[in-house]
Amino acid sequence: MTARHRGGPWRGGLGLALVALLAAPAARAQAPTAQGVTDQEIVFGMTAAFSGNTKELGRHAKTGWEVAFRAADEAGGVNGRRLTLVAMHDDNEPAVARAAAKELVEKRHVFAMVGSVGSATTDAFLDYLHDRQVVLFCPLSGDERLRNDPPDRYVFTCRTGAAEEVMAALRYLVEVRRIKPSQVAVLLQRDQLGESGYKGFARQMRRYRRDPASAVRTTFQRTSLDVEDAVRAIRSSPVRLKAVVTVGSYRPIAKFIEKTNDLDLIYTSTSEVGAESLADELLQLGPKYTRNIVVTEPGPLPSSRATAVLKYQQLLKKYAPGERPNFLSLQSYLSGLVLVEALKRTGKDLTSESLVDAAEGLRGLDLGVGVPVGFGPSEHQAWHKIWGTELEPDGGWKTIELE
Repeated sequence: MTARHRGGPWRGGLGLALVALLAAPAARAQAPTAQGVTDQEIVFGMTAAFSGNTKELGRHAKTGWEVAFRAADEAGGVNGRRLTLVAMHDDNEPAVARAAAKELVEKRHVFAMVGSVGSATTDAFLDYLHDRQVVLFCPLSGDERLRNDPPDRYVFTCRTGAAEEVMAALRYLVEVRRIKPSQVAVLLQRDQLGESGYKGFARQMRRYRRDPASAVRTTFQRTSLDVEDAVRAIRSSPVRLKAVVTVGSYRPIAKFIEKTNDLDLIYTSTSEVGAESLADELLQLGPKYTRNIVVTEPGPLPSSRATAVLKYQQLLKKYAPGERPNFLSLQSYLSGLVLVEALKRTGKDLTSESLVDAAEGLRGLDLGVGVPVGFGPSEHQAWHKIWGTELEPDGGWKTIELE
């Protein structure tokens, strides 16, 4: 029979066409689909610390993404698919974060990673995701490595980086508060976030024709509350300091402010500090510790009347009752809106490549925060706007002009 098929009528063009036609449905049925994607669902992964010194950052970030996803689901999903978030605890430790990311990709079969919290932890699995061609979308990290030029194909950020925020803070201190560059010190968390912040500090110092090495620079261990060395460095400065630019998480920064409060300094922090969590820590110490505290933010006040923020406030009450509006959950919610828009533009054929192409096609997207957002082939950061905020005696925040 086989020999006859090879030499008989099946050998001609008609036979081949019929074979192809009969095989086509099977081939289509076996065509590979992106993991974590079905006709009904898209599964995303996230890593963060949900206990320990930075637990509030993880909780708020996760809340924002979940609110954005639930809103999309209620509107019928994205191209008919609901959005599911699988979040894993990483203990704020790089090795644990890498293991968690591997489990999310290889065992939980997530389609992409979103909103992961922390610079050192995100950096720990960045190369792994790139090798697997898994998209990392808008992590909560100011690390410059996420903002390469040209950008990494599978990495998108929504918020400003630590370098940009430190530059804005230093401009504010020098040009608005009229402090001499020589009177500004810098306190850094010892990790990629701190290194990124220092790059911005050095960049801006050079613009003031100052050698950044001449400034008082001190650090603290990323996972520790021990800031005694930093306190000593500030107190022993040969120059009368008037301000300290800080980069780190809320508990060690609050401890540093507590121990240097008598020096009458202005303190600035980047948004990774977690503004509300910092305020809560300082309020426990007393009203004098809430003076002259400035935080740069990649978004408006969560209590503002901007269109997107009003919607966020409504959705937060609906999907996360009991949660108060928060800078970090708002940032994550806005990032979720950007992702949803990119997903819509892929249609039903969703892969890492189609998501990247769709995201790079986003231009001038109006989220309702007063600044257009979007990406491009050479621009994988959605916006560069920085808002200034200052802590008030009651623990609330007010908007200030940075320039």
